[in-house]
Amino acid sequence: MEVPPTSTKLHMKLVSTLCLGATIALTLPAFSADPTLATQKQRSSYGVGMNVGKRFKHDMIDLDMEAFVRGFKDALTDAKPGLTDAEINDAMTKLRTDVEQKVSEAGEKNKKEGADFLAKNKSEKGVQTTPSGLQYIVLKEGTGPTPKETDTVKVHYRGTLINGTEFDSSYARNEPAVFPVNGVIKGWVEALQKMKVGSKWKLFIPSDLAYGEVSQGQIPANATLLFEVELLGIEKPGAK
Repeated sequence: MEVPPTSTKLHMKLVSTLCLGATIALTLPAFSADPTLATQKQRSSYGVGMNVGKRFKHDMIDLDMEAFVRGFKDALTDAKPGLTDAEINDAMTKLRTDVEQKVSEAGEKNKKEGADFLAKNKSEKGVQTTPSGLQYIVLKEGTGPTPKETDTVKVHYRGTLINGTEFDSSYARNEPAVFPVNGVIKGWVEALQKMKVGSKWKLFIPSDLAYGEVSQGQIPANATLLFEVELLGIEKPGAK
């Protein structure tokens, strides 16, 4: 996941986003007593629309809604297309170029903001910085053993962006996470091998030790990540 996406990968991502097929997860949001959403078909249809809209917004795909709905209806009803195949291909190429430019600009902005944040943060009280650029604060020092890269650990954690947006939390799920030390991002791999069981640290992870230029869910490209990590234990081999 740390390899920067190529133009081909961005193209495939765009194509995947624009496909309104079975790959769309039908996770239905809560509904009000809106009479236009009374039947299950209407509610499911609304759920599909919400998920597609969120995906378009996340991938920075700017569409004309009226033209989008017209094309969608034309495809479903086998109506005569308003554009030739050549014109559609040309339009899709230009859309892909536009998305690539937006992704690149957003990534550069995130990278600069992250670098500025870390440059200021390293002088804060208690912050330690490793040669790789990882920063951390020891909130609580444990007394147990320190895991090796080949170990599997149990942790509680909370992850946020530098603006405070929470993107993941095992605390919120009330269930610790269990995973191999070498199966996570580089910043975690390094930090876990410095922590003792029972420790709780706050990590400040540069983008190159996180997901780099690849966005992941709510985590945008080139994002600096903050984590509170509590090392609960080292799992025995074969444990679930």
